[in-house]
Amino acid sequence: MSVILNIETSGECCSVALTQDGMVEYHAESEQPMQHAVLLAQYVDKALEHAERRELHIDAVAVSIGPGSYTGLRIGMSLAKGLCFAKDIPLIGINTLELLAVKGMFSIREPEGDEVLIGMIDARRMEVYAAAYDFALNPLLEPKAIVLDSDSFAEFADRKVVAAGSGVAKAKDVLRLPEAKYLDARLTAMDMTALSERAFRRGDFMDTAYGVPFYLKDYEAKKSTNKVLEEARKSK
Repeated sequence: MSVILNIETSGECCSVALTQDGMVEYHAESEQPMQHAVLLAQYVDKALEHAERRELHIDAVAVSIGPGSYTGLRIGMSLAKGLCFAKDIPLIGINTLELLAVKGMFSIREPEGDEVLIGMIDARRMEVYAAAYDFALNPLLEPKAIVLDSDSFAEFADRKVVAAGSGVAKAKDVLRLPEAKYLDARLTAMDMTALSERAFRRGDFMDTAYGVPFYLKDYEAKKSTNKVLEEARKSK
C-alpha cells in the first residue's frame, strides 16, 4: 500500500491531492491564480489532517518539478522538501511535460497505442516548452524550448498526435499536423497520480537535499526602470 501526497504548482493555480494506492482520498485546488504562497500550505495542512483522521501513514511526497511558473515551482519544491525532511520520507519529482502527455493519453477514448503524446506549455510570444512521448512514455522529443512555426513537430506529421497543455491555444493554428487533437488542459494534483505511483513502485526518488526544479530556461530578471535609482547609480 502506498499513500502519496501530490503537490502541483507549475501553473497559475495550485492544488494538492492525497492518494492511497492510486485512489484520491483528499483533493483541494485553487480557482484563484498565483495564490500559491497563500493557499498551498493551507491545502497541505488539511490533507495531513485528513490522513491523520484516516490513520494513513504518508509514504512519499510528489511534486511537479517543471517546466512551468518559476515562482510556483520554487514554492512547491520548498514545501515538499520540508515535509520529506520532517517525516523522513522520499521525494518524487514529476516532469510537467510528461504529466501533460499522460493527461492527453487519458483523453483518448479508443486509443490505438501508436499515438504521439506532446506536452506543451505556453512561453513568451510564439515560444513553447514541449516534449513528445510514445504511448509507453518513452521520449520521442526531449524537453526543450521551441519557437513555433509551420515546420515544428514535422517529424510527426504522418502520425496521430495528441497535444495537451497551455501552449496548444497558439500552436493549433500554426502547426501542420493533420491528425492532431489539441487539449487545452489545466493540470491538478490529481493528474499526478499515475506517474507518482509508478515512481514510488520503481523507487525513482529525487535527492531531497540537492534536487531542484526543472526550469528548462534560466530565469530572466527584468532590469529596474526606476529612473531615480538609475540616476543615483550613474552618479556614483
